[in-house]
Amino acid sequence: MTARESTLTQLNIAVKAAQDKGAEDLVALDVSEPLPFVDVFFIATGRNERNVMAVAGEIEDQLNAAGHKTLRREGRSEGRWVLIDFGDLVVHVFHEEERLYYSLERLWKDCPVLPIAVPASASAE
Repeated sequence: MTARESTLTQLNIAVKAAQDKGAEDLVALDVSEPLPFVDVFFIATGRNERNVMAVAGEIEDQLNAAGHKTLRREGRSEGRWVLIDFGDLVVHVFHEEERLYYSLERLWKDCPVLPIAVPASASAE
């Protein structure tokens, strides 16, 4: 099983929103095989609590504006690990320390990594 095209469209919106707010270490994992109710985990890192909240807020705002409903949100008030569930796409925005501690990439290492689009301005440098 692989991630659906509609989920990849959501992922592209989330990636652009995260990049717009300066998120780092963007990773997308296709978790559709072990988790039949989710297609993709999108993981991003914020530099500090304020940045984590800004990245998570922008992702949620952009996906909502594109018609994708937020099903659940956790951790936004602390700004250390924000989880936003959009159904087929689950977004994790971590503070650097939590990203290292929880290491979702290691936990889900058997899942394929999906390519992340690099903005045209960054690829031209």
